[in-house]
Parts: sequence; structure tokens; C-alpha cells
Amino acid sequence: MIERQIIIACITSTDYLQQIRNIWDPRYLESATAKRIAGWCWEYFEQYNKCPGRDIESIYYAKLKKGKLPKDLFSEIEEEILPSLSTEYEKEDFNLNYLLEETVKYFTERKLVIHSNNIQALLSNGELSEAETTALDYTPIANSATTDLDFANPVVLDRVEKAFKTTSQSLISYPRQLGQFWNSQLVRGGFVAIMASEKRGKSFWLLDMAMRGCAQKRNVAFFQAGDMTEDEQIMRICIYLSKKSNEIEYSGKMWEPVRDCIHNQTDSCLYPNDREGDFKIFGELTVEAIKNIPLKGLIDEYKQHPEYKSCTNCDQYWKRHWGSVWIKKVDTGDPLTVTEAKKVVDKFFIKNARRFKLSTHANGSLSIKHMKAILSNWEKTDKFVPDIIIVDYADLLVGESKDFRHLQNEIWKGLRSMSQEKGEPLVITVTQADAKSYEQNRLKLSNFSEDKRKYGHVTALYGASQDVNDREKLIGIMRINELVKRKGAFSASNEITVLQNLRRGRPFIGSYW
Repeated sequence: MIERQIIIACITSTDYLQQIRNIWDPRYLESATAKRIAGWCWEYFEQYNKCPGRDIESIYYAKLKKGKLPKDLFSEIEEEILPSLSTEYEKEDFNLNYLLEETVKYFTERKLVIHSNNIQALLSNGELSEAETTALDYTPIANSATTDLDFANPVVLDRVEKAFKTTSQSLISYPRQLGQFWNSQLVRGGFVAIMASEKRGKSFWLLDMAMRGCAQKRNVAFFQAGDMTEDEQIMRICIYLSKKSNEIEYSGKMWEPVRDCIHNQTDSCLYPNDREGDFKIFGELTVEAIKNIPLKGLIDEYKQHPEYKSCTNCDQYWKRHWGSVWIKKVDTGDPLTVTEAKKVVDKFFIKNARRFKLSTHANGSLSIKHMKAILSNWEKTDKFVPDIIIVDYADLLVGESKDFRHLQNEIWKGLRSMSQEKGEPLVITVTQADAKSYEQNRLKLSNFSEDKRKYGHVTALYGASQDVNDREKLIGIMRINELVKRKGAFSASNEITVLQNLRRGRPFIGSYW
């Protein structure tokens, strides 16, 4: 299996070839087929400085035409290797760091076996002195994935290129303004947390990130630490995918927020040729009053002006702080049935071969050590290595410390370590804000619960807030602000507005500045 993964990587990944160049030795491969194909890849790489990619098929047929392939080799390549390549080409990427670690581990094992066999052969021939010399001559493999890096070695240039790619590629991408707001933090090796008061939809956000990660071809591990049972989590996944509730009270016709432009609502549009309508609503209300109008006021205006259309047509809307909220009627129909639920799960996960593993635990029973053991087992039994690890949620994890405050620091430190191991997955969790947060319209750094040292372990922490009068909650508005960012400037006043409909399981349906 590992040799197959190595060969597929040699064919499809230039980054992989660049990073194993200094440790490559064809003797480490046992399979004759693997050695042959790897040789073709290295010949191509030396000539063009990139992996062969789809050209491997042309190389193969050229070798075949010249009669340079044994029959058994021909059959294996024709039946086993080439058919699987189309699937590999469709992948946006693979976990390079993890495969590099596994390659080094495998090559180390193979080198030791070869070295041991050489010593044993000499001993069998009675060549004791030569066997002893050979034993002492062993040198370990230069680990391309080591923590040591010699900047005088030209290989550092490849590592620079990898660093730029790794730190700029989001594992979960959100669209438009929300994407601009936090995509740069949702990267490999990141540890991101969302802080909010109780019952503000924290778990919905974790699920949304998990499903978006799956849709974007990432391996996702979701640890439920006791906030919900497995059945409840499965039900929430089904509701998310179907965009409809299984409860009759949350089904049928309902109001849902939509994006609008404040200049459209006040009839002060700067780009009338792009505008959807030609009149204002809300009478003579000021901009400040419009942005604080309750759900009932929006419904009244909707009924009085059914012809009014929200507008986000001009390019400037997506750049300026012109966002405002409007509403629309939606009808989700009858409650979600088991037949519908099975259909959406089959379509999203099974038919698209999306890898998502759910591990559910009773409250107060899941620890960092336990999670690492589960991940190790998944890797061994199912070759599952997550790109994204989600924990719902950190405050429910247990540890060894007797002091609760120190326990929280231990847990958050452990979560950070998980983001630095096994291919450097993105780790995401949520945490509860303190009691004072219920009296605030926007969270601050001072709203941490239990131990502020958790801030030192995250690469990014966001606050999720709604006004104390529940106006925003009733409409479907959530404001997210920056609390900690290890990369780039940040400010607690830097805030994005998100529209949501939790009745349909969706914490994000749009955003605006």
C-alpha cells in the first residue's frame, strides 16, 4: 500500500519529488513495478523539473512500443496503476506532509532491513571483520521532513515554496466577505476557535465547517465530546444537508434573512443603472434606525412593499460597508423524513466518496490522549488521516490535571499539538464565553472563561455575538469579530455580519460588511 502511494505521488506531485530527492534510493522499493515507474518519473523530473502527471501514460506506451516491458510488469501497470490515475487527477491535493513522514518511515525501515541482510550474509560466509565494519558504517536516512533545516543547502528553496503554498491555502473556503474575513486562518497546521455565549449556535458552526471541508475534498474527523448524542449529531447533519427540519414547528413557511444594500433601502444608490428597484422603504428613518429595525418591522415593510427587491448588484457593494438586512419568505415543506435524510446522506457522502468520521463520547469522558489513540487506529485500519479535526467542544474535554484552570491550559495545549502532528491538520473547536458576555453586544478578550492562557495556544480566535435584546437572533443575524490572530493584524472592532437560518440547520447563508 505504501509503495503504491509513493508511486502515485511520484506521478502526480512535483512537490513530493522535490522533497524526497535527497533521500531517494530505488533499492528501498521492493516491487519491481514500483521501481520501474519511479525510474520513469525521475527521468522526467530531471529533464522537465516537474512530475510527469498525465504524460506517464505516454511514457508507458512508448516503453511498451519499444518492447522494453516484461509481460508481468505490463499486466500490473495496465490493470492496476493506470486505471487509478484518473481518480488521483481529480483530487485537488493530498496530504503531502503526512505522505512525506510515511515515506521517510518506510525508507528507514527498508534501509535497516537491507543493512541487516548485508550483515547477515557476511556472517553466513564467515566474514566477521567485514560484517563488523558494515554494521558500524550504517548512517540514518536524511529526513526530508525533519525539524532541522540547513539554509546553506539548495533544498531550502523548495521548502520556501512549500511554506508559501501551505500557509496560504485554505482547507475550508467560505465565499465573499466571510471568506475575506477568515479563510486565511483556516489553513493546514492552524488551531482556530470560536467563542460565544451559551445557545448561540456554536455547534452549528462546527458542523458547517465540517461539511464545507468534506465538500472541498478534505478528510474530516469530528469528535463529539458530549454536547450531543450520536443520534442527535446524525440528525443535525441530515437537517444541514437537506436544509429542512424534522420538527413540524420549524418546517413549512418561514422568514429568512437576505443581503441588501443600505443605499438601495434609502434610495441613495450611486449606481442606478445596476439597481434592482427604484424606490426606498422604511419611510424617513435614518440609516442607524434602519440597521436596528426589529423582525416585526421588517415583516411589516415586506407586506406593505411586496414589490421591493433587495440589491447587491454593483461591484462596490462587495468592497464597501454598505450591507443591510432584508427578509424573504421560504417554504421548506413537510418535515424531513427518514427517506429524504438517507437520500441526502447517500448523495453527499457515499456517491461522492467524501470521507467524514464521527466519534461520539459521553460528557466528561473524552481526552486529548483518547482522541490521538482513535486517530492512530483510523490510520492503521482505514488509512484515514484527517486534514481537519473538529472538536465539539474543548470545554468538555478531560485531562490529568486536578486543578480545573490548569486543566483547561493542558487541554488547549494538547489541541495545539494535534495541529502540529500527522500532516499538520487544521484543528477547530468552540469555547463558551463568561457570564458577563450575556450583557454585551460584542465579545472582548476579557470574556474568556476559566483560563486566558488558551489564547496563547490558538492561531486564531473569533467571537460570535448577538445583541442582548435578541433582535439579531430573531432575524437570523450573527456578528463575528477578531479576538486573536497569530498571522496578520487584528482588532476586536473588525467585525463581519453573517446571516443564518438555524431552523434549516444553516449558520451561514450570506455575509456583509
